[in-house]
Amino acid sequence: MTRAPVRVIVCDDQDLIRTGFTTIIDAQPDLEVVGQCGDGRTAVDLARRLSPDIVVMDVRMPVLDGIAATRLLAGPEAAEPTKVLVVTTFNLDEYVYQALRAGAGGFLLKDAPADHLLHGIRTVVSGAALLDPEVTRRLVGRYAARIRPEGPDPADGLLSTRELEVLRLVAEGLSNKEIADALVISPETVKSHVSRILTKLQLRDRVQAVVYAYRHGLLT
Repeated sequence: MTRAPVRVIVCDDQDLIRTGFTTIIDAQPDLEVVGQCGDGRTAVDLARRLSPDIVVMDVRMPVLDGIAATRLLAGPEAAEPTKVLVVTTFNLDEYVYQALRAGAGGFLLKDAPADHLLHGIRTVVSGAALLDPEVTRRLVGRYAARIRPEGPDPADGLLSTRELEVLRLVAEGLSNKEIADALVISPETVKSHVSRILTKLQLRDRVQAVVYAYRHGLLT
């Protein structure tokens, strides 16, 4: 039985970018662009009407910016959350952090190769998170110190010592293999720890774990 293509909405205020993304995406047999728009408000309206699997979202746009649109589509108050992949020219720590807090499942730069865009769409749709380790490490180095912790860490006493170690390494952008190497354990054990961390803290994915660690001062 043939699976239906992943339904994608492309939202960018530049016609050439929208056309380019649409051409790249529609060339894939497992992906299909079902709508295009040039502002965040229209993206929200289209998503509610067309029920896509994912929205590829720019950040700086008229009417409603991509961060606000992402919050409406994928944030905790969204009635029927839609997955969002933020793709932007603005490689700024603040935009990355705001996008992730708003509920985005991943973040890419527009100058990334086409196969990164396709991989990003498939990854986020699958329920996994897409956050380049270098982006995460830069956030830790340049931005995390400016984020005010939101009071005592509610994970204190909830996570084991090992789980807290794993959470901190996840927040530093390490892959499961890198964490396994650092802690001298197997990648399968790391995967189990990550799964338990997400369950205990009621987090959706690794991206939310990164944001959680920033917000609760787990990185020093």
